[in-house]
Amino acid sequence: MEHRNQKEDLKDEAQEDLVFFVRVQYRRNTSWQGTIQWMDGKKTGIFRSVLEMGNMISEAKAEKSNDINATQERFKWKGKDIVS
Repeated sequence: MEHRNQKEDLKDEAQEDLVFFVRVQYRRNTSWQGTIQWMDGKKTGIFRSVLEMGNMISEAKAEKSNDINATQERFKWKGKDIVS
């Protein structure tokens, strides 16, 4: 059994961080609509609900970790230059 200390765990978590810029344009039907920009992946997407935004973040995390089973791209991430 491998023993890891707390510093190693924190270092691994820091390497897995994803950075997003979220612009909420509307709050309708008890949810958010807007754009999300994945800074590291240089991609941008449009979301129509908080749930959809969360799914896009999960998809980006799977793409970053190269999880082949989870990278069924359901959302259309576009080029970074869309969000200013």
